[in-house]
Amino acid sequence: MSKFELHPDLQRDGVHLGNFQLCRVLLINDSNYPWFVLIPEIPDTSDTIDLSLTEHEQLWKESRTFSLAIMELFNGDKLNVAALGNVTPQLHIHHIVRYQSDPAWPAPIWGKRPLTPYLESALKEIHNLFAAAELDNFSLEVELSSS
Repeated sequence: MSKFELHPDLQRDGVHLGNFQLCRVLLINDSNYPWFVLIPEIPDTSDTIDLSLTEHEQLWKESRTFSLAIMELFNGDKLNVAALGNVTPQLHIHHIVRYQSDPAWPAPIWGKRPLTPYLESALKEIHNLFAAAELDNFSLEVELSSS
């Protein structure tokens, strides 16, 4: 059995926020949107059907917990959840808080604006939001860093 390794695209674009039992949670380093991905830490998965039934159920439990939290923390107008994987084949589920005032509204966010990295101070604010939220079964990274 192979070992789980994070795809280079996700390593490049994401900041490790923390972990659930099954999923690693990344903040996509794009300050245009509160944009996160959940990645099941199961080797060689590209689609949700590659997961066992138990893993599949756990993925959606974690997604729901995370979705409820980010909509409350970021006071969004809409939540987009999607697992595409056409460019980055490793299974990852996007969770994007949307606002009617965001740069891409109402269209999808992909390709609308270049990624604009967070300032270090904004990363600390996001970390503090999640620390205060105390999500069930979520372990927060000690510190976020854009480097």
